[in-house]
Amino acid sequence: MKNKILLLVFLSTITLTAFTTLGSWRITEDYAIRFSGQGASGTFSDLEGTIIFTPNNLAASKMAVSVDASTISTGNSIQDKHARGKKWFDVENYPKISFSSKHFEKTAKGYRVLGDLEMRGVTKEVSVLFTFTNAASGGIFEGKMNVNRYDFGIEGPIMGAVVARDFEVQLRVPVTR
Repeated sequence: MKNKILLLVFLSTITLTAFTTLGSWRITEDYAIRFSGQGASGTFSDLEGTIIFTPNNLAASKMAVSVDASTISTGNSIQDKHARGKKWFDVENYPKISFSSKHFEKTAKGYRVLGDLEMRGVTKEVSVLFTFTNAASGGIFEGKMNVNRYDFGIEGPIMGAVVARDFEVQLRVPVTR
């Protein structure tokens, strides 16, 4: 009888540990998506999606997130209007920018996720380097990636300004269970 009770306690502990480490995360409101490159920098908002991240089981981890492309904010309303137009994000025809993970791996400084970035109807594989800080009630994903705007058919300057081909995208995404 004593062995059965010990086995039951052991199995309950393992089950509880498995459920608490299976990282199904909810994105909180204080996230930040920033981009920067020569001639343009700013933010996006309206981030939504599903994040399942388990550091001990990267094979079971996945992300499917998107932002509303019309939420671009450069701090210049004329530049924002141009960026929402047909030559840049064409938000009327392509309202979302989305990312869907394919593979996670551990790196020396954190993690890397490979996945598909879809923008303007074009899908390209990208790599996002990130760290994850886990706390009792939540955590924070912080990462960055580089995006070549020409890969997604984003051409031309914004309002005549010389604009970089490559942009760095920085992400800070606090999450709760």
